[in-house]
Amino acid sequence: MRPPRFEGPLRFVALGDSLTEGVGDPVGDGVWRGWAALLADGLTEEPVGFTNLAVSGSQTRDVLERQLPAALELRPDLVSVVVGVNDTLRCTFDIQAVAARLDQVYAACTGQGAVLLTACLPDPGAMLGLPGALAHPLARRQRAVNTVVHALTERHEALHLHACEGDWVTDRAMWSADRLHPAERGHRQLALRFHALLAEHGLATGPAPSPEPEFPVPTRSASLRWLATAGTGWVARRCTDLLPQLLTLAADELRHRARGTSTRLDLRASAAVSAALAALSATPAGQR
Repeated sequence: MRPPRFEGPLRFVALGDSLTEGVGDPVGDGVWRGWAALLADGLTEEPVGFTNLAVSGSQTRDVLERQLPAALELRPDLVSVVVGVNDTLRCTFDIQAVAARLDQVYAACTGQGAVLLTACLPDPGAMLGLPGALAHPLARRQRAVNTVVHALTERHEALHLHACEGDWVTDRAMWSADRLHPAERGHRQLALRFHALLAEHGLATGPAPSPEPEFPVPTRSASLRWLATAGTGWVARRCTDLLPQLLTLAADELRHRARGTSTRLDLRASAAVSAALAALSATPAGQR
């Protein structure tokens, strides 16, 4: 892929969930900043028209039905779409539906001529430190989403950031108290890596974001206080409807482990991803 150079004032629109909204990177008065805003400041030497449409808790359906129409009205030159973790935390998770929605979002953005940014992300079970029987089902779901994102990134000739693994995932300094959202340092790392990706294609000509935090790192007591109030509520609101199913999935995990047939679960998940992508390939673009 060889993206075109941007001409005139750059318009950058960010779509997604709490990660892109900026949760974990507070700048005072209850306002979040986040990696997308940090990236926007370094895209060009001139001011960038930046709009962040990401909303905490959003799933792929929300991006498709609510955020995308607003984004298209802005006629952006650059669009980031980073979403999918909240889908894995729902009892309604359906990889075929996730793939179909992302395909529509990607196609609509690139169809307007925008450069599209995507990313794959770590699985929430590992980040939360859940026991294996609970973490493995979530890991399979996130791997499925990441596989779909990789495939659709190629199909729509987007620019992709592989952010699901590496030192930044295991470095606790990169993550906030809830262990699901990056801290300021983590948001800066994401912005830096996206900036490098765009610069590699001649699309980021401004200064790269600094990797060093602008604000003091929250004290341990402040982090624990936030986690006990807002943070716990955030996790609870997104996992309540998943818990009964997750317990069922965990029991299934333990049964397969006892029988030595855990690979069947991996094969089943891989087959579901393959079927989801095959269904997209068999559907004419105009009917998606």
